[in-house]
Amino acid sequence: MSAGIPELADLLEPIQGDLERMRDMIAVQLEDRSPAVGDLTAHVGRFRGKQLRGALVLLIGRASGNLSHEHAAVAAVVEMIHLATLVHDDILDAAVVRRRVASVNQRWDNQIAVLLGDFVYARAFSLSTDLSSRLASRVLADTTRRLCVGEIEQSTRRYDFEMRQEQLEGIAGAKTASLYAAACELGASYRMGQDEPADVELGRAMREFGWELGLAFQLIDDCLDITGDEAEVGKTVGTDVEDGKVTLPVLHTFARADAATRARIRDIFMAPGLSGRARLLREECDLSPGIEYTHARAAELVASARGRLAKLPPSALRSGLFELGGFVLGRKW
Repeated sequence: MSAGIPELADLLEPIQGDLERMRDMIAVQLEDRSPAVGDLTAHVGRFRGKQLRGALVLLIGRASGNLSHEHAAVAAVVEMIHLATLVHDDILDAAVVRRRVASVNQRWDNQIAVLLGDFVYARAFSLSTDLSSRLASRVLADTTRRLCVGEIEQSTRRYDFEMRQEQLEGIAGAKTASLYAAACELGASYRMGQDEPADVELGRAMREFGWELGLAFQLIDDCLDITGDEAEVGKTVGTDVEDGKVTLPVLHTFARADAATRARIRDIFMAPGLSGRARLLREECDLSPGIEYTHARAAELVASARGRLAKLPPSALRSGLFELGGFVLGRKW
């Protein structure tokens, strides 16, 4: 990682014990007597990745002084919902690599991947019903609905080069930032045995922190899909272009391009029979204005998110959450 960019492992060090409890809970939930299911869940167990959403439940729980022994279970539910979305997203994107191993749809097929994603969703919500408070189930059920709406909206707006930036950010936020927002809200608000939030005002502030951090994360992801090295990113890149999804780097470039460049961008996205659309886009169109603008927009979101951390008491954990914004902006994976 480049100098000056925080190492994620260092930022998560204060909650390593909590993360291990979360991981143990996920492993138990994914167990099944079916050998076929066992093969699948063993495979997706290799998709562990950053586990940033679950970590945010734990980091904010500790930073707010609200951490209970059920927070690890809440974090596990959040991470399993995210895992299910990854399995389903790889089908939508026709991805072949996820975190440096074959995606489920590539290793098996789309039918198996759909069913596995559904299995993981079911196990996540089963665990949520074992909690002593219904708050997590309520928040995460609504969040899952928003995730689905975001994916549907994005799919129906493919090849839409006239979309407004606020519409694009609303869709990107629903499909990505909403789970970050829920994780942060629950970290601050979840309390055992109580169905109402522990601190409504703090929960709202942390929800906004998570939304802005999550949207910034997605915008950087959109840049990596265009410019990233697949070996470093650890997953298939170029899938947005291949699937006709217009992300902010392309939308901004298109809006400010001349007529010839606009026509070529449309052709690369839409002309039938083209192979290597992402490569053609990189080679034939100067996307640097859109990439630079998207990075600047992500930086704005991180700056706003950092301001919301003033609601937390000063501590090393709060400082770590502040530095997490630097990781999001500078990451290459």
